Amino acid sequence: MTLQNRVTPFGDIVAVPHRGALMGNRGIIHDPATRTLLKRRWATRAWIICVCEFKGVRREVMARRSWTELFFLDEATALAAGHRPCFYCQRRRAKEFQAAWANGNETSIQTAPAMDAVLHRERLDAKGGKRRHSIEGQAGNLPNGTMIACGEDTYVIKDGITYLWSWEGYSRSDPPTRDVKLLTPPSTVRSLRAGYLPFISLTFKR
Repeated sequence: MTLQNRVTPFGDIVAVPHRGALMGNRGIIHDPATRTLLKRRWATRAWIICVCEFKGVRREVMARRSWTELFFLDEATALAAGHRPCFYCQRRRAKEFQAAWANGNETSIQTAPAMDAVLHRERLDAKGGKRRHSIEGQAGNLPNGTMIACGEDTYVIKDGITYLWSWEGYSRSDPPTRDVKLLTPPSTVRSLRAGYLPFISLTFKR
C-alpha cells in the first residue's frame, strides 16, 4: 500500500512509491485506523524537517495517533514546501539555520515559534494553497537550494545552474523565462544566502 505522505516542493502531500531522504511532520493529520490523511494538511505551524533514523527508534508509518510522518526527496524540497530543521533530532542543523536566519534577515536570534510564524505567512496564500513569491533579479543568482516554479514545474538552483525537480531526482534544464515564481519562502532564501547549506539530492537524471 502506497501511503499519501510524500511532500512536493509545492507543499502538496501525495502518494508515490519513491522513498525520501528526509522525514518531517506538521502535527497529526492522519487517521491511524485507515492510515489515510484527514482533510487538513497541517495541525501546527511548526512544519519541521527530521532525519529518517534517530537513536535507533523505529516507527510504523501513520499507524498510531501521533505526528504524521511525511517524506521529502531532499532538504531543498522540504525548505521550498515551507519546513525548517527540527531542534530535537537535527539540533546542530537547526542551530545553523537559526543563526543564518538571524544573519540573513537582519534580526536577533529568533525562537522556533517566531520563525514558524514568519514561515506560515510566507508558505500559504489566502486560500491555504502554496504561496508563490516574486523573484528579485535573475533566478540564476539565487543561492544554492532555492526552488522556483514555472507553471507546475519546479526547479532547484545549484551553483547558478537550474535543475528540473522530479521524484526520481534532478535533470539539468534551461532556466524558465516566463511567469517564474519563488517557491522557497523569502526568509529561508535569505538564510541560504547568509550561509545555510541545504542538502540537495545527489541523484541527477541524465
